[in-house]
Amino acid sequence: MASEAASSSGPPLGKYLASTDKKTRDKAIKNLAAFLSDPSRDALPKTEMTKLWKGIFYCFWMSDKPLVQQALASEIAEILLAITKLSVSLQFLRGFWETTVREWNSIDRLRIDKYYMLVRRFVNASFRLLMRADWDQAACQEYNTILTDRGGPLCPEDQRVPTSLAYHLADIYLEELDKALGNPPSESPLPAPLSTLLDPFFTLAARTPTTTTYQRIQSALLDPLYTALDTPHDSDEPPSRKRPRLSTPTFPNLISNACTTRPKEEGALSSAALKKALLKRMFEIASEPDTRDANRRKLYALWKEHMEDDDDGGADSRGVDGS
Repeated sequence: MASEAASSSGPPLGKYLASTDKKTRDKAIKNLAAFLSDPSRDALPKTEMTKLWKGIFYCFWMSDKPLVQQALASEIAEILLAITKLSVSLQFLRGFWETTVREWNSIDRLRIDKYYMLVRRFVNASFRLLMRADWDQAACQEYNTILTDRGGPLCPEDQRVPTSLAYHLADIYLEELDKALGNPPSESPLPAPLSTLLDPFFTLAARTPTTTTYQRIQSALLDPLYTALDTPHDSDEPPSRKRPRLSTPTFPNLISNACTTRPKEEGALSSAALKKALLKRMFEIASEPDTRDANRRKLYALWKEHMEDDDDGGADSRGVDGS
């Protein structure tokens, strides 16, 4: 049985996680969580993690009822937080993304929605993991590397990566970060280093050869964020007079508790300061030599548009040529 597989020598693999018997799969997942959360457990060899994730992927594949799928997606994602060593959690996360990218094109249309849900759960759990680690700089950089390395969902150079994964991440990224910040592990969580967390999207927008990928990042992530940063969040006027349209995301938890790169030193920045810092970072990446010329022009135009929206934009943009 699955319990036999969860021995000290290795985690439950293959036949247990992908069993046709639901009880066997459920037990294998619980044994897996116990195995990986052992404080004495070091990171698994890459080959073992790959085998492990292939089993998990098909364990989720076999789940066929909406409530079962939702519960299993949450249970698998929560393993990230059950693991006591941050390095092992990040290795588990890398295994998730490498397997997801590799297997994505094999998912049929009847199953794709539940895998979109699984991705959403992992994005949220990843942010909660980094928040629990006080947005440790090395951990955040490793997280970005996982997303942007070859085999990662936001790698601009890897043409094997399905574009639909990048689109989905752009759609949900800020929403899930806002949710995570709304449910912090402590009463006074450090602000999210938003510039660091957005670097993979800035880089993808700069280097992607696909026009639709750039457009999706701008329309689903960059424009909504800059608009939210322009929206008044503290006013003496009645809330009804300041309430945005239902279709306009405001990301209140994110806007009120974010910085650029150094949470402990910076503290939470004002919306105006945060917007200017993000626009500056976007401009810097747009100016890099690896940026595609067509994308550079679009990013410069976006920078100019939002700088001009600021009342103080003229003073801050002097000496910078956005043409």
